[in-house]
Amino acid sequence: MKNFRFSKIAVALVGSLALASGGSAYAKHHAEMSSQNIVEKAASTDDFSTLVAAVTAADLAGTLSSDGPFTVFAPLNSAFAKLPAGTVETLVKPENKETLTSILTYHVVSGRFKAKDVMGLIKQAPDGVASIPTVQGGVLKASMGSDGSLMLTDAKGGASKVVMADVNQSNGVIHAIDTVVMP
Repeated sequence: MKNFRFSKIAVALVGSLALASGGSAYAKHHAEMSSQNIVEKAASTDDFSTLVAAVTAADLAGTLSSDGPFTVFAPLNSAFAKLPAGTVETLVKPENKETLTSILTYHVVSGRFKAKDVMGLIKQAPDGVASIPTVQGGVLKASMGSDGSLMLTDAKGGASKVVMADVNQSNGVIHAIDTVVMP
């Protein structure tokens, strides 16, 4: 029953993200499935270079290249740049692999959740806030921003905006976010 609930949540999450994108040409272009997996797409996108370096340091590239499916709320380089100076450099050190892995897997949801799916979950939630369980074991809260955008709130109360939704890959979907979320 828990997996069914999660799948229903995932489906609603994906729908919301597509709506939040405002139907941009980019989102429409990426609505079709790519032959690349999540890691290949991130590695081929300049705006995800910091994320790719972190995923490599945490030894998660193999997992995120597997069949999945996964939904990744992928922080852009500009999101990592918002962290205090030296944070990324410290996290990618081998002695901090466990902490880095926890942070990165907090950005991953099991299943393929398009924006419309997330939006559906938000609309179904009595308070307009959907709880999304992450691979890390924590929960992200999804809601609609005052401007109609999809917002994520992390366990520490930090907020992140989905700035690009529904980048469909062979093993899941990527939603780019403007702030790193923390477990």
